[in-house]
Amino acid sequence: MNSGVNQIHPTAIVEDGAVVGEGVVVGPYSIVGPEVELRSGVALVAHVVIDGRTIVGENTRIFPFASIGLPPQDLKYQGEQSRLEIGSNNVIREHVTVNPGTQGGGMVTRIGDNCLLMAGAHVAHDCIIGNNVIMVNCATLGGHVEIGDWAIMGGLSAAHQFTRIGRHAMVGGMSGVESDIIPYGRVTGNRARLQGLNIVGLKRRQFSRDQVHAMRRAYRLLFAHEGTMAERIEDVSQMFKSNEFVMEIVEFIRAKSSRGICQPALDHAA
Repeated sequence: MNSGVNQIHPTAIVEDGAVVGEGVVVGPYSIVGPEVELRSGVALVAHVVIDGRTIVGENTRIFPFASIGLPPQDLKYQGEQSRLEIGSNNVIREHVTVNPGTQGGGMVTRIGDNCLLMAGAHVAHDCIIGNNVIMVNCATLGGHVEIGDWAIMGGLSAAHQFTRIGRHAMVGGMSGVESDIIPYGRVTGNRARLQGLNIVGLKRRQFSRDQVHAMRRAYRLLFAHEGTMAERIEDVSQMFKSNEFVMEIVEFIRAKSSRGICQPALDHAA
């Protein structure tokens, strides 16, 4: 149990102006900048650097050599007072880098709650990450990427700037994501292509058999060869208009995007 007493190691530097909540641990050789807020229960294990206008939510644990809130790796960045907001109960492992937003992207990078960013993962400027997201070792997000709740980025995978990754999607290891991935989708490949639905993930999240079967039927219709995508979307929206999960996929496809929707390379069963 956290005693509520802060533990600041003598070798750590917490600069004047930083806001430190109750029960915070700042381990050896860590540096906390003057505009950082560490909320209650945050733990910086050792050698962690946090700077910029950064908020770290309750009970988040950050491991050695992570670099959090330092200026974006974007040549257009001109020192604007952008922000980084990290939610509660996250685990951020060794050598992770997370950058704040920029003027061109809404001025904020945001990570939700209960996420796991494994060693070497990178979250670039203006990314928006939901809750319960996992980024496996060395997974990389370009700027302006959006990831929905419960999505998983496999090891050594990378997402192109401005791509969207829907809820419960699974990106296979070493995959390059250059198009939007539908909610519940599963993609793999050097240039990622849809392989069907993330059935394993859906079972783990306790989706019912009927819910999964309905999504599989809708998937097959959406990515069939007959007709245009617009026609297939209209057909599916009429057939499954009372199914919230299918309609989530439909609305995701309909939403404005600069990247297009990731398609199957060949015929794949959902």
